[in-house]
Amino acid sequence: MSDRHLAYWPANQSRHLTVPQTNLFYNIEVSATRFPDKPCILFYDTPISYAEFRDEAERIAGYLQQECGVRKGDRVLLYMQNSPQFVLAYYGILRANAVVVPVNPMNLTAELRHYVQDTGARNAFVPQDLFPQIAPLIGEGLERVIVAAYSDYLKRPTDLAVPEFVAAPRQPIAGKGIVLWSDMLARKLRPGPLIAGPDDLCVMPYTSGTTGNPKGCMHTHRGVMYSIVASMQWFGTQQDAVILATLPFFHVTGMQGSMSGPLYVGATLVILPRWDREMAANLIQRHKVTSVQLIAAMVVDLLSHPDLGRYDLSSLKVMRGGGAAMPEAIAQKLLDLFGLHYVEGYGMSETMAATHINPMRCPKKQCLGVPLYDVDSRVIHPDTFEELPPGETGEIVVHAPNVMLGYWNHPEAAKDAFIEIDGKRFLRTGDLGMIDEDGYFFMVDRLKRMINASGYKVWPAEVETLLYRHPAIREACVIATRDAKRGETVKALVVLKDGEQGKVSEAEIIEWAHRNMAAYKSPRIVQFVEALPKSSSGKVQWRQLQEQENAA
Repeated sequence: MSDRHLAYWPANQSRHLTVPQTNLFYNIEVSATRFPDKPCILFYDTPISYAEFRDEAERIAGYLQQECGVRKGDRVLLYMQNSPQFVLAYYGILRANAVVVPVNPMNLTAELRHYVQDTGARNAFVPQDLFPQIAPLIGEGLERVIVAAYSDYLKRPTDLAVPEFVAAPRQPIAGKGIVLWSDMLARKLRPGPLIAGPDDLCVMPYTSGTTGNPKGCMHTHRGVMYSIVASMQWFGTQQDAVILATLPFFHVTGMQGSMSGPLYVGATLVILPRWDREMAANLIQRHKVTSVQLIAAMVVDLLSHPDLGRYDLSSLKVMRGGGAAMPEAIAQKLLDLFGLHYVEGYGMSETMAATHINPMRCPKKQCLGVPLYDVDSRVIHPDTFEELPPGETGEIVVHAPNVMLGYWNHPEAAKDAFIEIDGKRFLRTGDLGMIDEDGYFFMVDRLKRMINASGYKVWPAEVETLLYRHPAIREACVIATRDAKRGETVKALVVLKDGEQGKVSEAEIIEWAHRNMAAYKSPRIVQFVEALPKSSSGKVQWRQLQEQENAA
């Protein structure tokens, strides 16, 4: 491992990180004991104190244990937008000694069915606007669905333009296996002892890969705790910080940096359910937000606001992010307007957020950063596993305290994801990168097949699996194509079954895909072809098609 980056290591930071050996829920107990009356969450203009948060999370845990039969290690689906209910349910599940399975709220019924079947989850949290997507699964594995109305937490008047899906009144959704969030809390049930320890499973985010359906990344309380503490310590986040939480909580970046990290130190979350530059500027000004995580596309959108100058954003001290490289011109504009560096980092679902972050005082543009505390990261030859010198491109591998145990129900995939070097277990990231002379890591390309659409990772194999459900499709190959707004977008090359030509159009395939998979992964372009190129073993030559698309 190169130690060149240590020359730029922050002077006030140790190189080792001692991680608390506690259940993640203990962070709530500590913050609620220290700061009971302090706002834990600000939802538009409604505050929720730390004492209120702890009380409601315990009621949720009591209900899960006593009414839903949830036991230690059980998986519970959490399928919501950013909201007070997402955070409360997350910690209520942990307080019940169970495992959180966060699900992208853009996913539809067909995708949700896989999560239910793969995890064996019998219980789920869902908002009322998404209830129709999960309703067909009640009785197909799911036994109890807890339905929330976001408007339940709009308890104080506000002049902010609250979106309709948030402001919608509570609906009287009822039926076998259905309970309203408000009715759950009204029971005021209390949980048994907190017995899940640091090495028990905590959260299981799902990620896709080069084959088939998404797989659950198994993370323990210890690993998740490392990621939280490392992030907060690196950025010097303290209890009086105010964080605008708009990156999605279901994804590890927002979950750790904008939700669990701030709760660990006793800071305040200002929750924005969906990105809206007007609302973001309003909330930063109104609540004196000090820190925000944004992907590059959000920063571009915010800085292009024609009336940005009328907002007082001077409270902002930190702007951080990752997922896609920040254009240099935008980073410079941010520095010129607000004196802020955009501090980039690098991580994966398999590492529960960041393993690399740029030093605050000397960040580099379009750079992944340097390895964090106790992280051994190298660039190796992807075939020989030989460590490469600075300037040479190879695969980034990571040995770190926050690397997953493996993939749920997929031991062979987990075996393929790791290699041993110098007696250490390294995760193969599948990302091609290089280290510069200063020890900073840079992304160069991808070893694995993936599309980056506005910061969302789209795995072609998963999209192809979903496309094969269309009755007219014989074969499909999904590739990336350039897009002015999203950077990359999803294109599907489709071979129709015999007799289907002329009966279905490319537009109809696109419409079908939008109805049957999450919008971010659904193909924006479909092109019918006579055949797909294949190797001698019969495998579709996707790389050849991708190269042809890149050259067009």
